[in-house]
Amino acid sequence: MTADRSVSGENPGKSPESPLPIPEPSGVDLARVALRAAKEAARARGDGAQQKRQARRGGGLRSGSGRDRRDPMALGAAINRLVTERGWEAPAAVGGVMGRWPEIVGEDLAKHCEPESYDEDERVLIVRCDSTAWATNVRLLAPQLVARLNEDLGQGRVRFLKVLGPAGPARRFGPLRAPGSTGPGDTYG
Repeated sequence: MTADRSVSGENPGKSPESPLPIPEPSGVDLARVALRAAKEAARARGDGAQQKRQARRGGGLRSGSGRDRRDPMALGAAINRLVTERGWEAPAAVGGVMGRWPEIVGEDLAKHCEPESYDEDERVLIVRCDSTAWATNVRLLAPQLVARLNEDLGQGRVRFLKVLGPAGPARRFGPLRAPGSTGPGDTYG
């Protein structure tokens, strides 16, 4: 059994380890971005018309005690707006799960494995374990973990859980190494 095979009944098609460019928003995400841009354009046109009416009446843009569009935006609202405009809801949700990993999988499991990355196109979460024994246990628990992650994130956000064993030390070549030797296979999977 190799340490880098994907765990699920399906084959993801290509390796989620290969560097992929950040995809442009498509589908529902693209529609959300277009709707947000249209709302802001309509709001800007309405504000401009109101300012012109006030200027004709002899008054300029007046400030009052109430809130208006010129007030500074709260940081949380600005970040939420940016996430929505760019269509980053899924990556932000998965990033939140990575931050709450011990709460989701349990303290014991979180001590021996941690999420490394998430491939949004393939919907694969890559998890690295500190030993091959824990990697095998996580592979056996993968269907339950995927179900628990999808409960938290929304159905279908994670399709596969790719479990990797520990990263081995750099291979050194020297007079005491046999050419083609792979090193200790029982520890570094």
